[in-house]
Amino acid sequence: MTNTQFVVSPTWLFEHLEDPQVAIVDCRFSLAEPQLGQQQYLTSHIKGSYYLDLNQDLSSPVGKHGGRHPLPNPDDIANKFATIGVNYQKTLVVAYDDSRFAFAARLWWLLRYLGHEQVAVLDGGFTGWQKAGYPVTDVIPQPQMATFVSQVQTEKVVDITAVKSRKDKPDVVLVDSRESDRYRGEGESIDKIAGHIPGAVNYPWREVTDSTGYLLPQAEQRRRWENLETAQEILVYCGSGVTACVNLLSLELAGISKGKLYAGSWSDWISY
Repeated sequence: MTNTQFVVSPTWLFEHLEDPQVAIVDCRFSLAEPQLGQQQYLTSHIKGSYYLDLNQDLSSPVGKHGGRHPLPNPDDIANKFATIGVNYQKTLVVAYDDSRFAFAARLWWLLRYLGHEQVAVLDGGFTGWQKAGYPVTDVIPQPQMATFVSQVQTEKVVDITAVKSRKDKPDVVLVDSRESDRYRGEGESIDKIAGHIPGAVNYPWREVTDSTGYLLPQAEQRRRWENLETAQEILVYCGSGVTACVNLLSLELAGISKGKLYAGSWSDWISY
């Protein structure tokens, strides 16, 4: 896929590795092994990239409600962005993972939620970078001192109250981003209760990419969502508000900018 506002190719990133206006973030993570992503980063990563951890950095501590990955405190995450050289509304952030954007898209969404539009994901992820023959390193870059003052875009997110009151309106669509078997309530491997929010339609997040982690062409992203183009509002959820961001990225690529994240998602819904 060619570069768009939201996606860069390995070639583009290689050509901008030394660009002071570009900050690279490694978002690799494993839900099954929470330490794995950081171990992988310490072993080998794209030169100049910093590591942000889904549990430690891109989420806040789990409570009774709010799901398995509540959104981080805006001031805390703003401070972290400042220390990795992200100047608010100036620096282009390029996020990558090795999980078909499962975690990189969370960072992409979070930055835009905080009012920072200059963010893209790396097409093909870390594997794509390596396959292209570009260099990796184990050198950890020094902390930076940038200025990041977030301006939370509250309209990009909804809570359980909003979902309950709006999901059945004729011009609102509720999208479940999980695999179809979990949506149907079969083979629930993570949450205590199986099933989906009544009225939700299923658009599995993995359908945004091919099996090797490259985004499907823009025309296919548009075709994927064509039935929802007339909706006034699209509320998107998954298990915990992480992989739903891949669908939100897909919606933007399709030119549909009315997607909102139900941040707590299924794990919040079943906590009541």
